[in-house]
Amino acid sequence: MYAQNNLGKQAKEDLLQKSTFGGYVIGKASANDQDLSGSNKSHANFDLRLVRLYVDGKVLDFKYKLQMEVNGVSGTSKEKGPRIVDAWAEWQRYKFFNVRFGQFKRAFTFENPMNPWDIGFGAYSQLIDKLAGMNDRVGEHSSNGRDLGLQVQGDFLPIGKDKHNFIHYQVGVYNGQGINHSDENRSKDLIGGVYVYPVKQLAIGAFGWAGEYTKDGITVDRNRMALGLKYEADWTVRAEFAVSEGHKISDYNSDGTLKEGTSNKADAWYIAVGAPFSKKCKVYAKWDVYRDRKEWNSQKSLYGLSANYYFCKNLKLQANYSYTRDKNTAGDGRYNTVDLQLYWRF
Repeated sequence: MYAQNNLGKQAKEDLLQKSTFGGYVIGKASANDQDLSGSNKSHANFDLRLVRLYVDGKVLDFKYKLQMEVNGVSGTSKEKGPRIVDAWAEWQRYKFFNVRFGQFKRAFTFENPMNPWDIGFGAYSQLIDKLAGMNDRVGEHSSNGRDLGLQVQGDFLPIGKDKHNFIHYQVGVYNGQGINHSDENRSKDLIGGVYVYPVKQLAIGAFGWAGEYTKDGITVDRNRMALGLKYEADWTVRAEFAVSEGHKISDYNSDGTLKEGTSNKADAWYIAVGAPFSKKCKVYAKWDVYRDRKEWNSQKSLYGLSANYYFCKNLKLQANYSYTRDKNTAGDGRYNTVDLQLYWRF
């Protein structure tokens, strides 16, 4: 009884003393020169890209996080307005074996788990957007790369003078339907990745995803593989390549028959390099490609430049430029985009 009372007292103290409340806002002003005769309705726009509030902390051996997105998202009425993006708890007794349960980022690619503050550009790469569950090609609702599930992860095999861990692994079982949605079929998605760290700043990783997605009575496969590397220091280098096999929901007619001319294959890749311009400024360049049918005539390429200036730790101004070459559009597939984004957090 005494031990139980002490445990309860410690948990209460942890909850009160080790919880952090915060949030961040990303405001955006953008302009482009795409031909207005297409789907583009405006050359210029002001937008709140993200407004998020969170609480996180640790109680005993359990780390937890609850995060809300409160600026709303485009889409059907069911998907508008404030929504939960993260809601998980993770048992962290041992570094080599942590167990996480709830709603969180899928264990696929290096860039998907990264915070928008850290990627260096005004948006995630197309690979992440289409093949990691941000705005997934299969037709899943906007899910910010997240799903509901159970994941184990850990680090082990310390090497070198700094004793950094050589291997990181993460394997998860997920519903496969995206955030805030229950399962719609009898299968679960299995997603995992393994990283090796030859040096502390350099990670080389391989990822796999086997699963299905169901919508409107139609089920499609979602089988993917990705390879990548990530180097993070004063300089940044990230490069990833992914392939996908499985049709989209929109590839099917209402009676469940497959439309002609569709493809069940897609791929994407990007290369990003960041260089320090000064102590407060870092500039990035990126080549970003997505092929919706794994054919050159379905290629959408982005060539981007970005400059990030930190006024202080919690206030950043970002200027972005990209040239788009989109072979999928019947309208203007060659255009320039510029935007200015202000990041602040509290």
